[in-house]
Amino acid sequence: MPRLFVALPVPDEIADSLMALQSGVPDARWQPPENFHVTLCFAGEVQGGAMRDFEEELSDIAGPRFALTLAGVEQFSSGRQPRALVATVEKSERLDWLQQKVTTVARNCGIEIERRKYRPHVTLARFANGAETGHHLAQFMASYATFKAGPWIADHFALYSSRQGRNGSIYTEEAAYGLTF
Repeated sequence: MPRLFVALPVPDEIADSLMALQSGVPDARWQPPENFHVTLCFAGEVQGGAMRDFEEELSDIAGPRFALTLAGVEQFSSGRQPRALVATVEKSERLDWLQQKVTTVARNCGIEIERRKYRPHVTLARFANGAETGHHLAQFMASYATFKAGPWIADHFALYSSRQGRNGSIYTEEAAYGLTF
């Protein structure tokens, strides 16, 4: 059963800017550029019938192209344990609109979606339990607090499947949906 998510892909020139940030933090599992994306909705494990419905219903979303900009970095943590380093996405009403549409479609297809505040980002690195980051994490955050990349035009979103590979997750684009007006 595939794990699914819907996301906006990150163009190559933005990925190049993100890759330039990926150093200086011990125990960070840096994400490869082909995994860079802005998640709209994480669906998790989805059965075949629900996956087909979801894939089909996503094609009914019609929306405009819009600009996105990355601005700053942040860490996601559980208590004191860092979980991820991310580049944050600047506030965008059109991004929020698209995220809400995609989430509504998922729920209408019977997919259970977590109810938490949407924090758009691109994951740069992940940390295992007990990762040793020391002062390096604070140094990274301070060094890239004013990081900026973009804007770029989001002209489509995609449904991805995720499977675990030897060196981390492998994402496969299952379907792409154009933003056309």
